[in-house]
Amino acid sequence: MRILFMHNNFPGQYRRIANYLKKNSNHEMAVATLETNKQQYNLPKVTYAPHREARKDTHPALIATERATIMGQAAYQALTKLKKTGNAPDIILAHSGWGGSMFLKDVFPDAKLLSYFEWYYYGRNSDSSFISGQEPDPNNQLRIRMKNTPILQDLAAMDWGQCPTAFQHSKLPKIFQKNVSVLHDGVDTEFFVPDDTAKLTINENVTLSADDEVITYVARGMEEYRGFPQFMEVVSELQKKRPRLHVVILGNDRVAYGAQRKDGKSFKEWALETFEFDHSRLHFMGLQPLGVFKRLMQISSAHVYLTAPFVLSWSMLEAMSAGALIVGSDTEPVKELISDGENGILVPFFDTAKIISQLDQILNEPQNYKIMRQKARETILERYSIRDLLPKYQQLIENVANGTQNSEN
Repeated sequence: MRILFMHNNFPGQYRRIANYLKKNSNHEMAVATLETNKQQYNLPKVTYAPHREARKDTHPALIATERATIMGQAAYQALTKLKKTGNAPDIILAHSGWGGSMFLKDVFPDAKLLSYFEWYYYGRNSDSSFISGQEPDPNNQLRIRMKNTPILQDLAAMDWGQCPTAFQHSKLPKIFQKNVSVLHDGVDTEFFVPDDTAKLTINENVTLSADDEVITYVARGMEEYRGFPQFMEVVSELQKKRPRLHVVILGNDRVAYGAQRKDGKSFKEWALETFEFDHSRLHFMGLQPLGVFKRLMQISSAHVYLTAPFVLSWSMLEAMSAGALIVGSDTEPVKELISDGENGILVPFFDTAKIISQLDQILNEPQNYKIMRQKARETILERYSIRDLLPKYQQLIENVANGTQNSEN
């Protein structure tokens, strides 16, 4: 069977399943991805590049649609060349939302399409209104709704869909939900393991271990959607209370999700200007390899994961697998995995005083939270281990490819 993976920044969500299939099947695999993608992988590839940006005079509600259409056109043209070689795929696994997969059925009408859906947008009662505390104005509601255009195209064209969590699945239009499986791409529980002896060297003056007080924060960017402003306020106050506390932050100084600040500053710049810190105990490490992230989770006294009702980060699951104690926001994506007081702690997203109090308590009595750490790992072992999920993923791919996948599978 020939499998084509389509992802603007492959491997992305397909890293685990692609590696698994390479080791455990005879399927031929290839990749379609952006020409600018610098990720390393050992599969044949076809690249595409949009020929222009969306025009500035396009209606604001249609800019995302135009951008997606241009992306889809670029992918269409690149894959048409692949088709001429006679190497048409039997099934395409495509990451939906950016437009690259919009015209796949036009290029390969006989290929099955298994689309991966992360998020469906709503202009009311959703992530954006959660952050701002008010509904978007009518123009923004139109713009947000129209961001679903490439997603709807994929929902209409797909043979089957996949969504990583039940919460994210619940946001899809109900008419499509029965044809989308809830299947996470899994956590490598043999790599992300607890280790009480782990150490992490931050710089020439600082090496930390599980015996130290270490609060951690990990996200792609530093933004409101992942509670970065609240976290930095919490850190400022905790440092004053606890002279031994170190805080380690992984992520880029950018906004990956949500809106930029209106004053042009990054949220990191704003936080450093707004709050007081002991910078010798506040460590920004940028993006790091998985090995560094793993050791950080192994030594973490408490891992703070705050998120709006939005896409759940892989990092939270991997942290749980490594035995980290999650102090997470009491929002739907987190509550799908964390039961308060059993396998982690839930705190109000905006209530910095309660977050400070909870972290202070954890740092005062770390021995009282060992069972929670164990339960966190057990949760991942029981529900999210690649050992169990990747065989199911392979079966889903094969079922879709041979036309036997249905809501009863």
